[in-house]
Amino acid sequence: MARTPSTMRELGTLLPTFELPDTVSGKIYGSQDWSGQILVVAFICNHCPFVIHLKHDLAAFGRYCQEQNVAMIAISSNDVETYPADSPELMKADAAEFGYVFPYLYDETQAVARAFDAACTPDFFVFDREGKLAYRGQFDDSRPGNGVPVTGHDLKNAVAALLAGEQPIAAQKPSIGCNIKWKA
Repeated sequence: MARTPSTMRELGTLLPTFELPDTVSGKIYGSQDWSGQILVVAFICNHCPFVIHLKHDLAAFGRYCQEQNVAMIAISSNDVETYPADSPELMKADAAEFGYVFPYLYDETQAVARAFDAACTPDFFVFDREGKLAYRGQFDDSRPGNGVPVTGHDLKNAVAALLAGEQPIAAQKPSIGCNIKWKA
């Protein structure tokens, strides 16, 4: 299992502009849809062992965000020619199986992943109400096989800080996961 870390984009960076289709509803979502809201962006995919390790907890985190009126989306940017398990049809099935309450968007051109400097799955970004990057990095310290329980502690604390009108702690740890499967 290859281990690729987040790029740890500079805090304060503005939310990239994008429009992507939701594999569940078919609706096109754009970055402007969450203007004035706290937004969690998760780069995930169906097949990565690091993502599989936290899918149930990611779904629960999505419900937490929904309860807190925090927007959340997931984006898959993998090349489906070489990784057909990450196709839009299977993304829709995965969202249904795990009960995702957030849009699961497909980045076919991979332009959105590049705009975010996303490097791995999972890779998390949290933007404040002004559209500025307040958190980037890991869900928590759990990884497949390390025996640490999945809690979502790091990501949840970042969201809770923003909800309280504060900034998340600056000492943020990169996520570790499979590299995004870039097109040749």
